[in-house]
Amino acid sequence: MGRPARKQNGVSSALPILETRDLSKSFAGYCAVDGVSLSIAPGTIHAIIGPNGAGKTTLFNLLSGFVVPTSGSVAFEGRDITGLAPHKIARRGIVRSFQINSIFPHLTVLDNVKVSLESKTELPSRFWLPGSATNRLDERALELLADVGLEPEKDLLAAQLSYGRKRALELAISLAQDPALLLLDEPTAGMGPQDVGRITQLIGRIRAGRTIVLVEHNLNVVADLSDCITVLQRGKVLVEGTYADVRRDPRVIDAYLGGGAGSHA
Repeated sequence: MGRPARKQNGVSSALPILETRDLSKSFAGYCAVDGVSLSIAPGTIHAIIGPNGAGKTTLFNLLSGFVVPTSGSVAFEGRDITGLAPHKIARRGIVRSFQINSIFPHLTVLDNVKVSLESKTELPSRFWLPGSATNRLDERALELLADVGLEPEKDLLAAQLSYGRKRALELAISLAQDPALLLLDEPTAGMGPQDVGRITQLIGRIRAGRTIVLVEHNLNVVADLSDCITVLQRGKVLVEGTYADVRRDPRVIDAYLGGGAGSHA
């Protein structure tokens, strides 16, 4: 995937890895995303923020192929991916981690990661093979669990993990797909302060060699992690820039922050 591009003023100067042009989506006459043009620099963490109803989730659904745009385009690494099915987009290198856990609760932590690794091999189509056929995936699965701090819990059932640890497992499952670009949908939602801190540190560790687009309500997390921030309001881009720039923008203060730099959406 290469090294992150050199940054100037906190934002990469390379050509975009992901780009949208005039992207729109309407539902029964309601325009949830309205002419959004984004340019995501490689090797950066780019946050999408905005009040409830701003269009953040719909935008993520458009980027990951779960919703087809009404108009506009999406390009990844210079190639048009507009309207591609989610599994085809994932194969291109864009992997989405959902706000709702997508783990198998009655498999072990290790086996959850192995299932994700297995999906990238010939094994799923060879259903008659013995379980030992996946043993060759153990080493990589354990490496991924170590990356997210879950190796000591490898033999636990996923259902036995705390909520915060399940989110860490979900990240390991996503990383098993070796994404060039990782879409994180509210990774700290529903967490207490201790788990928020752990996940924030974890995202900071796994960013090496990849690009992350982050939807997040916790502005402290956004401030800690993001190189660039796009603020949405009523489906449109309100402002874009670094956290310091966005925080000072009067339009953001009026529409989103309400004068409180540490407030949540």
